[in-house]
Amino acid sequence: MPRTFLSRFACSVVSFLCAASCHAAWVIVDAGHTPAHPGATGASGRVEHLYNLDLSKAVTDDLQKAGERVTRTGADDREIALAERPNAEPKADFFISIHHDSIQQAWIDAGRRREFKGYAIFVSELNPHYGQSLACAKAIGERLLAAGETPSLYHATPIKGENRPLIDKRLGIHRFDDLVVLKTARMPAVLVEAGVIANPDEERRLADPATIAKLANAISQGVVDCHP
Repeated sequence: MPRTFLSRFACSVVSFLCAASCHAAWVIVDAGHTPAHPGATGASGRVEHLYNLDLSKAVTDDLQKAGERVTRTGADDREIALAERPNAEPKADFFISIHHDSIQQAWIDAGRRREFKGYAIFVSELNPHYGQSLACAKAIGERLLAAGETPSLYHATPIKGENRPLIDKRLGIHRFDDLVVLKTARMPAVLVEAGVIANPDEERRLADPATIAKLANAISQGVVDCHP
């Protein structure tokens, strides 16, 4: 077989393999909190970390099916410092932290649990890739909206403990500059609060395998959409 034909054939094979895999991103999927520090408590008493594990596992599975490389953090029983989570894989292209929300204790005490529901997305302007982080937050927000989810906007309420600048009202994107996992990440980074487990109606929905699958699909598609 002539050398030139062999060269062209080899190049074609390389091009085909690259088209199939070279686009893949390396994503860190973080399950927020740990067993020792489980985060918020749902209306039923089930802790946030367990919800985070379920959804982050589903997001990981969907990303891997899409051909992405994934490193999980916060998914075992060991303690892991906040600053270590986004830097667990130095070669990663993107970091996403999965959480579930509560509300202010004063609102719970006032019997207002059922007033609050929906997702929230956070970015930090202190992240070295803030522009790309925001682009990814928007991509995830668009996918969540398309899946029928609605954003919660109460984190923008001008009270102590909230008052987070609302960047995009339609997509539910807030700026929270001092979130450690976002500002210490060396790559674009986003934190997603999938829903409000302090609301008993929302908590039941978020525990439903069908809801978990829908949320995971929307979040993973948003991540794929925003490849740098």
